[in-house]
Amino acid sequence: MIEAQKLTRTFGAITAVSDLDLAVEKGEVFGFLGPNGAGKTTTIRMLAALIAPTSGSATVAGFRVGRENRSIRQNVGVLTETPGLYKRLSALDNLLFFARLYGVNSPEKQAERYLRLFELWDRRDQLAGGFSKGMRQKLALARALLHEPQVLFLDEPTAGLDPEAAKVVRDLIETLRTRERTIFLCTHNLDEAERLCDRVALFKTRLVALGRPSELKERMYGRRTVVRLLDPPAGIEEALDLPFIKRIERDDGALVISLTDPERENPILVKRLVELGAKVQSVSELDVRLEEMYLDVMEGDDAAD
Repeated sequence: MIEAQKLTRTFGAITAVSDLDLAVEKGEVFGFLGPNGAGKTTTIRMLAALIAPTSGSATVAGFRVGRENRSIRQNVGVLTETPGLYKRLSALDNLLFFARLYGVNSPEKQAERYLRLFELWDRRDQLAGGFSKGMRQKLALARALLHEPQVLFLDEPTAGLDPEAAKVVRDLIETLRTRERTIFLCTHNLDEAERLCDRVALFKTRLVALGRPSELKERMYGRRTVVRLLDPPAGIEEALDLPFIKRIERDDGALVISLTDPERENPILVKRLVELGAKVQSVSELDVRLEEMYLDVMEGDDAAD
């Protein structure tokens, strides 16, 4: 659904996006994560045919960027971090204007559908300029969905929304996933990304890491078993001489033990601990949050640079 090869964009001497190779499948919720100034919005603008790449190529919904830009714009929806709305038009008139530009059948019906979905129907005659930030964000998302695009680019879609409205957006993303619509999601909310995204890309001008969150975490940290002991015997770490143990750390009174295959090795590990006189209170697998991995990867990339 989205493919990019060596996609690059420069602004004078500044490289915003460098040699991006990417493939996003139909029906995928794809997280594009990176710090401010990393080039995420520039990438979206290139893929949505809003600005031209300096070099490289890309296809979106089967259309070539730079050659079939009109078709791309007809088949994508874009929510930018600072959405542009016509402040002197009402919420309803904003949606009707864009619905007619896109050639939407029954624009009044489609506009009502999304205004009701985002609980803006009672405010339909209010000028967009009088809306709060959260309300403007919801209206802009409704605008991006009016023409039922194949690809939806969301740049910080829950920014400024209250918890209830943010949940509406997340639930909508889940619903759109079942319709096999591709969603390209930029967000600073890493818990949100971990919950919603099939795969994530960590990006900072260039691609730093790519994969399913679980795969990336396992690739970086391996699999780690947390063993809590009551009154651990002295020198227990040194006595654990099992060949499959990669590393042992202490964490708040527990042993964090890196293993290759916990399903197979945990029973052997527990048996050995008991033989050494340890009182095993609990055994679990350590779940590293995406936020922790993201910070470690970006700090490592800064060090490499």
